[in-house]
Amino acid sequence: MSATKPPSQSVVALASLEDMTLKIRQRRQLKGRQADEVAMEEVQALLPLDGDFLKQRRDLLIEHLHKINDTYRGLHEHHLVALAKLMNISMAEVYEVATFYHHFEIIRNGDQAPQFTVRVCDGLSCDMAGANSLLAKLQASLGTDNVIVVAAPCVGRCEQAPVAVVHQHEIGHASVDKVMQAVQSQAIQAVVPDYIDFNAYVAEGGYALLQALATGQKDSEAVMKAMEDSGLRGLGGAGFPAGRKWRIVREKAATRLMAVNIDEGEPGTFKDRTYLERDPHRFLEGMLVAAQVVGIEAIYIYLRDEYHGCRQILEAELLKLQANPPVDLPKIELRRGAGAYICGEESAMIESIEGKRGEPRMRPPYIAQLGLFGRPTLEHNFETLYWVRDIVQKGPDWFSGYGRHNRKGLRSFSVSGRVKKPGVKLAPAGITIAELIEEYCGGMQDGHEFYAYLPGGASGGILPASLKDIPLDFDTLQPYGCFIGSAAVIVLGHQDSARHAALNMMNFFAHESCGQCTPCRVGTAKAVQLMQAPKWDNSTLEDLNQVMTDASICGLGQAAPNPIRCVQKYFPQEII
Repeated sequence: MSATKPPSQSVVALASLEDMTLKIRQRRQLKGRQADEVAMEEVQALLPLDGDFLKQRRDLLIEHLHKINDTYRGLHEHHLVALAKLMNISMAEVYEVATFYHHFEIIRNGDQAPQFTVRVCDGLSCDMAGANSLLAKLQASLGTDNVIVVAAPCVGRCEQAPVAVVHQHEIGHASVDKVMQAVQSQAIQAVVPDYIDFNAYVAEGGYALLQALATGQKDSEAVMKAMEDSGLRGLGGAGFPAGRKWRIVREKAATRLMAVNIDEGEPGTFKDRTYLERDPHRFLEGMLVAAQVVGIEAIYIYLRDEYHGCRQILEAELLKLQANPPVDLPKIELRRGAGAYICGEESAMIESIEGKRGEPRMRPPYIAQLGLFGRPTLEHNFETLYWVRDIVQKGPDWFSGYGRHNRKGLRSFSVSGRVKKPGVKLAPAGITIAELIEEYCGGMQDGHEFYAYLPGGASGGILPASLKDIPLDFDTLQPYGCFIGSAAVIVLGHQDSARHAALNMMNFFAHESCGQCTPCRVGTAKAVQLMQAPKWDNSTLEDLNQVMTDASICGLGQAAPNPIRCVQKYFPQEII
């Protein structure tokens, strides 16, 4: 009996090819999610640009996501597929960016987007003002499929605590009745306060400095020297000398770019919003003066998404400025954050401006060398630029002439918590917390005795009332395990707990960690668990603190241990 002869290789290959052809014919559509015509038309209507432009501007991905999210109250999957096709990028790339930012809500196919989202701030100042109770009552009263009520990290209105936001409508000193009234009346748009507009600013001498600089009546070197002599340091928190930064970037090869940081996400901070709501062109002129001196070809303004009213102000006033320019203007683009504290870090902000996930870069190279789109970049905080006009016109001695306790300059303190008059307090650098409370804030609230304070927001640490005479400025708080950062001062009374404040901050850090590095991603979450125990395991916490400090990529993980260490050092009675 003879064995069956095996088929030849050519016969096997032919059979496999026929089988593959049959499967392709049977398949109803190509592999992967395909964009349907309706979704393509809806997305294209929101982005009235030709297809070639969409494909070229990869950096506008987040801006496009915002337009879809605003219109449809969420990001439906079929719209994301359509956007990916229009931009000629992968769905995975769109999805990984959309899911990184808190303000983007992914809506699965077949699900309905909520009609309203109500966000209740759970930052420390709002927490002390009853935000948790407000959140619970609103969830019981309003929580439905159409109205979602969620807790949100600090929204930058700490002087109005507690704060709620209905879609884009901010409600200060919020109550259940105020929020329900806003929902029922569909009052969902941002509130735009009165401010000094373009015409009023020009009438008061605005842009005269910029014009003098552009025409050569004012020397660029003299302007830079005034900035250096004033001693003005970066007021976003890092404190790098502003004039020195201008000189460093000006020495780099063109094309030079500029990135303006108005992300202001540090809990307790609201100074940039306050000034922007009053006098936007003072900032814009300072920005343009810096651009003129340094030789900047394009400017990107990065504004935190919670500041909806400020965005309307900037959009309107930039149009007026560009319609009647006092000088030849560089390209200016306003970019919108999407709810990510980490994007306050300069390199993470640059990643976000480029349309990516806001994950910090490893350094070196520094962004002054290799920043936006691979070009040397001048990065500044809003308030730093806000003071440029006054310093140059009034002279550097005007700014450096202020100060107390052997410190020089002015500082804008965002003060909230248990004081009678919270708000932005422009005070001499080096003022003490005791002087700040009594002279600028009307003293402590009735029924509250001064117990503790946070001198620099969530990452700046916590100090007891016994250390009330430390000058508040750069470099003065480090010996005590703290720093001033953005000068976000939160005042605690004797009925408050430093331990609770530290836990509130660590919850914030755990929520806002970008997840890129393990020490921060795992360390902050593990610290929250340990801090919730009746008695702290100080040895394990310190191990976590050391790892986060030494091995985290950026300042979030490096500074997250500060509140823990301060409670261990200054408030041991609270954790035993």
